[in-house]
Amino acid sequence: FEPDPSLAEGDPDEVVAQIRERLRHPDPERLWNAADGLRMGISVDEIYELTKIDRWFLHQMKDILAVEDRLARAKRPLPAPLLREAKQLGFSDHRLGEILRLPEAEIRRHRIAEGVTAVFKRVDTCAAEFQAMTPYLYSTYESECESRPQARQKVMILGGGPNRIGQGIEFDYCCVHAALALRDMGYETIMVNCNPETVSTDYDTSDRLYFEPLTEEDVLAIVETERRPGTLLGVVVQFGGQTPLKLALPLEQDGVPILGTSPEAIDRAEDRERFKALLEQLGLKQPASGTARSVAEAAAVAASITYPVMVRPSYVLGGRAMEIIYDEKSLNAYVGQAIKASVQHPVLIDKYLEDAVEIDVDALSDGWQVVIGGIMEHIEEAGVHSGDSACSLPPYSLSPAIVEEIRRQTIALARELRVVGLMNVQFAVKDGTVYVLEVNPRASRTVPFVSKAIGVPLAKLAMGVMMGRTLEQIGFTAERTPVHISVKEAVFPFTKFPNIDVLLGPEMKSTGEVMGLADDFGSAFLKSQSAAGSTLPMSGRVFISVKDKDKPAAVPLARRFLELGFTLEATRGTAAYLTERGLMVDTVNKVKEGRPHCVDHIKNGEVALVINTVGDKVSQADSASIRRTALVQNVPYQTTMAGARATMMAIEAGLKRKLTVKPLQEYHSAPHPSPLPWPVASRSNGQPRRGDGEGDS
Repeated sequence: FEPDPSLAEGDPDEVVAQIRERLRHPDPERLWNAADGLRMGISVDEIYELTKIDRWFLHQMKDILAVEDRLARAKRPLPAPLLREAKQLGFSDHRLGEILRLPEAEIRRHRIAEGVTAVFKRVDTCAAEFQAMTPYLYSTYESECESRPQARQKVMILGGGPNRIGQGIEFDYCCVHAALALRDMGYETIMVNCNPETVSTDYDTSDRLYFEPLTEEDVLAIVETERRPGTLLGVVVQFGGQTPLKLALPLEQDGVPILGTSPEAIDRAEDRERFKALLEQLGLKQPASGTARSVAEAAAVAASITYPVMVRPSYVLGGRAMEIIYDEKSLNAYVGQAIKASVQHPVLIDKYLEDAVEIDVDALSDGWQVVIGGIMEHIEEAGVHSGDSACSLPPYSLSPAIVEEIRRQTIALARELRVVGLMNVQFAVKDGTVYVLEVNPRASRTVPFVSKAIGVPLAKLAMGVMMGRTLEQIGFTAERTPVHISVKEAVFPFTKFPNIDVLLGPEMKSTGEVMGLADDFGSAFLKSQSAAGSTLPMSGRVFISVKDKDKPAAVPLARRFLELGFTLEATRGTAAYLTERGLMVDTVNKVKEGRPHCVDHIKNGEVALVINTVGDKVSQADSASIRRTALVQNVPYQTTMAGARATMMAIEAGLKRKLTVKPLQEYHSAPHPSPLPWPVASRSNGQPRRGDGEGDS
C-alpha cells in the first residue's frame, strides 16, 4: 500500500478531508485510500462507515501498516526475522527499498544473503483428498518448496497479467500459440501469469504454470527455481503486451537470457530520444514532438510544434489520460494535473495530425529476412486509439504507391532494429506523406485478427523464429495478401456505464473485438457491425449533426443516403448547409432549442441512424445526450465522418445483395505453402535466437 505523495505535503487536516472524500467513492484506488486514511489517523470504524469494507480486512491492513512503521524505524541492515515477516506480509523488494531508502537491488542482495527467499507451493486442485500433481504454483515465504522443476530444456513465457483496457485477451492468444509451438518443438513450457480467467492459465496449455505478478522480483524468483535442474533456454517477453516488455532490460541485467528481439533493440524503440534518432538515421518522418516537466515547458513545446497537440503522461497503458488539446488554456490545465499526479514522469506532447489516416502493420522477422503479416487501414482517423478503431485488411482506400511505401518503411525499421519475432508499426498518412507514429518490437493486439485474416498463425511462427529457425525453414517467405476483405470492429461496454459519452479518442475504451469477412469492403463492414451488436438499417431516417469542418464531407454522404431511399433530418446549422447545396433535409431542434428536439425523435423511434461529430469540449457536452440516447435506444451511431462513410458503404452493400456466411477455412482454401510443422532438428544453428545483432542488415 504505497502512500499517496500528497500525504507529505500540505495541511494535514486538508489531506484527511481529501482522503475522506475519496473513500466515499468506490474506485480502483480505494484500498490505497483506506491505507492512507489509517496512516493519517482515521479510525477503522470511520473507514468502515465510509466504505463498508469489513472491519476484519481493515484491521489486517492496520497490522501491515504497523510493520511498515517498524521497518522504517528498524536498524540497518534489517535483521532476518523482521525481513522474513515483511516478506510474508507481502512487502515487495521495491516497497522495502522505498521505506528504507535503498535501491531495490540492494534489498534483494541482502535478502538472499540472509536466506530469505521465496518457495513455491502447489494449488491444491484435489481438495486435499489426495496429492495434487497439477503444477499450478504460487510463491510464499515458508520453508518447504513444492515446485519440483524438471531436468529438461525449458522456455519461460511471460503473460499479459490481468485483463484490462489496453492489455487484453489478444495477448493471451499469442502466449497460448507460443506455448503450443514450444510443445510441438519438444521443449518444456513454463507460463507466468497472474490471471486465472485466461486460456494461457488453463491446465493443458503449458507444462508448468506460475500464478505470479509480472514484476522483476517475482520473475527472478521463478528463474532461480527453474534453473536448478535442466536448462532454461530463455524468457519470452514479446507476447504479453507492454507489461512484460518493460522487464526485458532489467531481466537481462540480472543475467536472464531474453529470447527474440534484444532488450537493447526494445529500448531503442521504446526510448523517445533514441527512437527519434533511429528515424532520422533512416530518413523517416514522424510528427513533431517534445516532452515537458512543467506548465511553462509544455506551453513552449506546444507553441513550437503548433496546435492541436496530443498530450499524455509517459507511464500509461492503453492511451489512458491521453487528450487532444486545441489551446494553451486547456494545455495548462492538463499539464498541471498530470505533473501533480506524477512528478517524476514527464508529459509527452506530439503534433496531432488532423484528418490523417492511421495504418497498423504487423511484420515477422528472423533478424535477416522480414515478411509483412498484414497492413491494416483504420476506418476512424488518426487520433482514435488503435484498439478502438475499426480497421480493414487489406487497406480499402489507400493508393498502391502509399501501401508500397509503408511496406518499405516497415522492412527498413525491422532490419535496423534486428527484430527477431513479431513487430508492430503504426503509421499516419496525411496529404500523401507517411509518418511513423510508433514501433512496438512485440506482438500487438492485432495479431489474432491478422492471423485469421491471412490464414497464418503468426504467433506460432514467431516462436519458431525465436527458437533459432529462419523464415525460409518454416516456409513463410512472402506476404500473403488475401483476395477477401477482413474488417475488425471494436466492442464497447458503454451500456454498462450510465452517463458515459461514446465519443472515441486517444484513450482506449473498448473491451473486445469482432471480425467480418466478405468479398467487398461494404459487406465485410456490415458483418462486423452485426457481430458487434449494431444492426445497420436498410431504410428510415438519418439524423445528421456535424461540426463545421465536416460539413463539406457530409454533402456527398447525405446525397447518397437520399439516393438509397432514406430521409434526412439535421440540426439547424447542418440542415442549412445541406439545403443550400440542393438536398432535401428536415430541420430539427437541438436539445437547448426546445421541444420537440432531436433526442425526442431518437426516443420515439423516428431515427434509424445517427451521425454526430463534434469539436471542442463545449460542443461535446452540448451533444452528449444525442449519443447517449442513441446508445440506450440501440440506434446505430457514428461519431466520425470516416465511420459514417463506411456505414453508408455497408448499407449500400446490404441493399444490393444478401449477405452470405461460410467457414473461415473456405476463405483460406487457395493453395499456399503451409508453414509448420517443424522438426526439432530443423533449427538453423541448434540454439535459440536472442537478437544479438549478428548478420546482414
